[in-house]
Amino acid sequence: MDYKKTLNLPSTKFAMRANLPQKEPLQLKEWEQKKIYEKLREQSKEKPTFILHDGPPYANGHLHMGHAINKILKDIIVRSRQMAGFNAPYIPGWDCHGLPIEHNVDKKLGKKKREMTSVQVRQECRSYAAKFVEIQKEEFQRFGVTGEWDNPYLTMNFPYEARIAKECGEFALAGDMFLGKKPIYWCCSCQTALAEAEIEYHDHTSPSIYVKFPVKDDLSDIIGSDLPGDNGDNDDIFVVIWTTTPWTIPANLGVCLHPDFIYNAVKTQNQGILILAKDMTEQVMKEFGIENWSVLKEFSSKELENRKCKHPIYERDSLIILGNHVTLEAGTGCVHTAPGHGADDHIVGRRYGLECYAPVGNNGVFSKDLEFFGGQFIFKANANINEKLESLNLLLKNENVSHSYPHCWRCKKPVIFRATPQWFISMDTLELRKKTLEEIKNVQWIPSWGRERIYSMIENRPDWCLSRQRSWGVPIPVFHCKDCAKVYVTRESVDKIHELFKEHSSDIWFEKDAKFLMPDNAKCEKCGSDNFDKDNNILDVWFDSGVSHAAVLEERGNLSRPADMYLEGSDQHRGWFHSSLLTAVGRTGKAPYKAVLTHGFVVDEKGHKMSKSVGNVVAPESVIKQYGADVLRLWVASADYTGDVSISNNIIKQLSDAYRRIRNTCRFMLGNFNDFDVAKDMRAVKEMSELDKFILHRLHYVVKRCIDSYEKYEFHTIYHTLHNFCTVDLSSFYLDIIKDRLYTSPGSDLLRRDAQSVMYIILNSIVKIMAPILPFTADEIYQHMPSSDDKKESIHLEPMVEVDEQWQDENLSLVWENIRSLRAEVTKALEEARKDKLIGHPLDAAIEIKLPDSDLKDQVKNLNQNLNDIFIVSQAKIVDTQDNTFDDTAYQGQDIEGLSIMVHKATGEKCERCWRFDVTTDKDNEYPAACERCVNALKKIL
Repeated sequence: MDYKKTLNLPSTKFAMRANLPQKEPLQLKEWEQKKIYEKLREQSKEKPTFILHDGPPYANGHLHMGHAINKILKDIIVRSRQMAGFNAPYIPGWDCHGLPIEHNVDKKLGKKKREMTSVQVRQECRSYAAKFVEIQKEEFQRFGVTGEWDNPYLTMNFPYEARIAKECGEFALAGDMFLGKKPIYWCCSCQTALAEAEIEYHDHTSPSIYVKFPVKDDLSDIIGSDLPGDNGDNDDIFVVIWTTTPWTIPANLGVCLHPDFIYNAVKTQNQGILILAKDMTEQVMKEFGIENWSVLKEFSSKELENRKCKHPIYERDSLIILGNHVTLEAGTGCVHTAPGHGADDHIVGRRYGLECYAPVGNNGVFSKDLEFFGGQFIFKANANINEKLESLNLLLKNENVSHSYPHCWRCKKPVIFRATPQWFISMDTLELRKKTLEEIKNVQWIPSWGRERIYSMIENRPDWCLSRQRSWGVPIPVFHCKDCAKVYVTRESVDKIHELFKEHSSDIWFEKDAKFLMPDNAKCEKCGSDNFDKDNNILDVWFDSGVSHAAVLEERGNLSRPADMYLEGSDQHRGWFHSSLLTAVGRTGKAPYKAVLTHGFVVDEKGHKMSKSVGNVVAPESVIKQYGADVLRLWVASADYTGDVSISNNIIKQLSDAYRRIRNTCRFMLGNFNDFDVAKDMRAVKEMSELDKFILHRLHYVVKRCIDSYEKYEFHTIYHTLHNFCTVDLSSFYLDIIKDRLYTSPGSDLLRRDAQSVMYIILNSIVKIMAPILPFTADEIYQHMPSSDDKKESIHLEPMVEVDEQWQDENLSLVWENIRSLRAEVTKALEEARKDKLIGHPLDAAIEIKLPDSDLKDQVKNLNQNLNDIFIVSQAKIVDTQDNTFDDTAYQGQDIEGLSIMVHKATGEKCERCWRFDVTTDKDNEYPAACERCVNALKKIL
C-alpha cells in the first residue's frame, strides 16, 4: 500500500521561489487596477489623520541608495500608521528649480542659449525637470512606495510658484525681509550667492601669512618714548596679523583685537617692535625663528582702540578696533579685518563705521581700478600680493597650510565671502531667531540629538540670504523706483503677483514689464514716481521647498499644518528642516511639524562613502533586478537608521537569505491550510494543548514588541523579532514538532485542527506585521491564505493585528522555556550519536533522560505532551536519578547541570507511514508495515 497518499502533506500554490523581480511589477499593476490607494482613502476618511510630509528630492538624475532608504522609511511609516487606524495620505513631491538643472540645460543648449530669451531657457529647464520627475516617479513606485503618484506636488507647478511668491511677499510686508550689503558665501564659478545649506567642507591648501601693519599714531603714551635704540619714531612699531586669505588684504580696513586680552610690545633685533597678544608671544616668536626678543611693555587692548595703522600696501588707514570673535587658537591675537569679506569682520566693522568694501567681481576677479592687482583672479593673485608685501619688508612668514575650507555644493570649487547687495530675512528684527528657538522645544526630534543640532544652528546663524543671481527659479516679487531706488511692495502688489503666477507661472515675470505686473496706478511712496524696475534676483531654492508647508499642507484639502512628521537625512538640519522651520515660524509663529525623524547616510561595508571611482556603489536598481524590492526594503528595515547605514553585495545576500527563511516559514504554514475552513474548523485557544498555548504566548510577545516598535519607529527591532520568531520559535521548534500530527493524524483530528488554528492565528498576525516592510510578499501570502468573512481585496486594506491578551501565559512560558532548553540538549546528544554512527535520522533513536531532582524534572513529568513529539524521536522517557544503567557514552548536559542523556537505537520496526520505530509495527493484517497509531488513523481516514 502507498501510505504516502494517506498523509496530509503540505500543498499550496504559494511558490517556494519568490521571483520578486518578475512578480512585483505585476503586483504594482494589480494594486493600481484595484485602486487600493484610493480605497484606503475612502475607508479611512473619517479616521484621525497622520500626515508625513514628503521632503522633495531634486528632479535631476536617477535615484541612488540615499533616495531608497529615505523613501522606503517614509513608506513603512505611512503604511504602518494607516494600518494602526489613521488616515495617512502620502503626497510625493519634487524640488524643480535651481542651479543644477540650469547647469545641465546650459550644457545641453551650448551656444544656442545666446539666441534664446530668458523665458525660452526657463521652459527648457521646466521640460528637463519634468522629464526627471517622470523617471524618478517610476523608480520610486518600483520601490513599492504607495501614494498619490498621479497628483504629486512640484515646486514648478503654477499654484506652487504663486504661493512661493506670496510667502516671500508676506515676509517683505511684515518687515522681516530687507535689501542689504553684507558678506555672504559666493561661488565665483557659478557666479551666485550660496546659502549655508549649499556649502560643503573639504580640505584645501592656502597660503598662511604673517603681515606687519605699520602703526601710524604715536604710541609713546602706551609704550614709552625712551626706548633702547629708538628716538620715539613709531615707524618701527607694527601690529602683526595672520591670515590664510592673502587676497583679502587689499580690502583691509582694520585690525581687530580682543577687548579682554593683554597685549605685548616686543622688541626684536631686525623686525622692529611687534605688537601681539601676550599669550601668543612665545609661540609666535618660535614661528618666526626670532631668538633675540624682549617684552618692552604689557598693556590692555583698550589702550589701542581707535588708533591707526597704515595699510601695508595702499595709502590709507587701517583702524585698530575691538571684537569678541578674536581667539588665541591660532595667529597672533590681532585679526586682519576686511568688512566686505567676512561675517565677523562685517559685524565689528559696522560698529566702527567701516565701509563694506569688496573690490571683487562676480567672477572672482579684482576690479580693474584696484592698484597692482586689478583684473587678476583672487586665488591666483595670492602669490602677487605676498610678493608685494615681501618687497615692502612687511611679510614676516609665508607657508602653505592644509585646512577645512568651504566649497560649493554643486561645482565643488572653493567659495569666498563677498559683500554684494542681496535680499535677506532678518533673524532678529522681528525676533525670528528667538521665536524659532522656542518652537524647536515643542518638536519631537528622533533621534533626540537632532534638537541640539538644529538649536545650535538657528542660535548662531546669520541673516538668511534669499537672493540668487540665476535664471531658473521664482523671482523675488518686488519692484524698485527708477528715480529714487525705493523698494515697492504692497498688499496689492503681492496679491496681484500671486494671481498672475497661478494663471501663467512665474515665467510671466520675465515676459512682461513692471507696469503690467504692478497694481494699477502704482506710485512710489517716497518720490511719487510711477517709473519702476522689476527686481532681477530669484529666490534661494531652499525657500521654495521650505514653504511647502504653505503650498502643500495648507493648500490641499486632505492635508493640514503642522504635519505629524518630516523625515529626511541628517544633512537636512541645515537644509529643509531648517528652511521649513524659519518660513513657518516667520509666517505663522509655529513649527510646520510635530516630529522630525533623521536618518544617516548610506556607506559601504567598511563605513566608507559611496564613490564610483572607488567602485563601492550599490545601486537600488541592481538590487531590485537581482533580488526584488522587498529585499531592498528589508535592508532598510534591518538597519539602525539613526547612524550611517552600511550596504554591500554581501549584506544584501545575507538579507536575501533571511528573507527566504521568513518566506519559507510562511509557505509551510500556507501548505497546511488546504483542508482548513476558518469558519468551521477554528478551535478555541482554551481547549488547546500546552505547546499550542505556549507558541501563542510567544506570538503575544512578538505582536506587542512589533506594534511598540512601529510606534517608536524602531524598524530594525521588528525585523529581528520577526526573523527570530520565524526561524527559532516556528521553524526550529513549534512547526518542527507539529509536523507529525499535521501529516499523520486524520484530517479532522482535533489536535490537527488545533495546530491549523494556531498557524492561521500566527500567519494572520505576522503577515500584517510584515505588510508595511514587505508589501509585495505580505500581499502574496495574504492572497493564498484561507478565505474568511472579513477578508479584504488586499492585505493593505487590513488593520494592524491587535494584541490578544488571552495568548499571554507567563507561568506556562516559564515551563516551556525550560523544555526548550532541554530539547536543545537532546539535539546535541542526538548529533553526537549521529557522528558516532549510532543513528542516522533522529527517528532512529530512543532516548533516556536522567534529570536531577528539580523543578525541570517535575515539569517534564507533568507534561501533557508526548516526549517523542517534542524531541522528534521514536521513543523517549525520563528515568530515575538512581538508575545506574547509564555508561560512559551518556551525553552530559552542557547548559543543564546534572543532566545525562543515553541515546539507543530505537526498538521495533520502522512504520512506513510515520517513519517512527515502534514495537506495534507490522501487527495489523489490513495495514502491514504500519504502527498501531497509524493503523488507528487509517481506519478513520479510509
